[in-house]
Amino acid sequence: MAATLCVKLLPKQGRLPLTQVVRHGSKAVTRHRKPMHFLKQKLMAVTEYIPPPRPAPPGAYPSQVEEVQKENPLLLFLKKEVQKVFQECKMVAVVQNNASNAEDMMILKHRLHKHGITVKLFPNQVMLSFLKDTVYANMAPLFIGPNLLIVSKEPKAKELLTALRASPQITLLGACIDDTLLSAQGVASYAKLPSSTVVQGQLVSGLTTLASRTASLLQHHPSRLSALLQQYAKQETASDDHMEGAAKADEAT
Repeated sequence: MAATLCVKLLPKQGRLPLTQVVRHGSKAVTRHRKPMHFLKQKLMAVTEYIPPPRPAPPGAYPSQVEEVQKENPLLLFLKKEVQKVFQECKMVAVVQNNASNAEDMMILKHRLHKHGITVKLFPNQVMLSFLKDTVYANMAPLFIGPNLLIVSKEPKAKELLTALRASPQITLLGACIDDTLLSAQGVASYAKLPSSTVVQGQLVSGLTTLASRTASLLQHHPSRLSALLQQYAKQETASDDHMEGAAKADEAT
């Protein structure tokens, strides 16, 4: 009997009881963290440890020590040749070679040679190395791609444009004429100007005209005064003759 009651009253293993006690209400935490004073916050921010930056691994950046490289003797020789060209020639034009063949280039050289104009070829590396330390540094942007130099000891822009007009593969980029950098349009405008001989003749004729006009203006007043004096002398002579004739007539009467 007792065993039967125990089996009925005691809960079986693996089953939950029919009733459970649940605690309601606030948590047991009665102490909250007090906020830090703002002065202490400032002090902590100022005294905060800042670790030093981590250095870059060796070899990550190139060395700051500049390596002195000796220039190639051929490049030095070509730079001297370019310098000689700029010193001796008053016109240095830069043109671009757009895949012209050897025959067209030979014809162009022959046409230019008639007017005393020559074609020279220098690598862009040599030209840029020469231009960066000279007064012609503004010509550096012209040397991109296959370029040629057309030079002459006298400025012959008109003859240059006439020869290039028959060679469409050669494009004029710019020129330095009489130490003045000109664009392609500037070279065309320069070619329309009269030659120096014509300008000198016009200047001499203008100066001669001004000198002759000045001389005539300076001689105008003395010549006019001389004419007035001559006219006055004639009038005086005529009046004296008239008075003498009248006097003789009175004596005769």
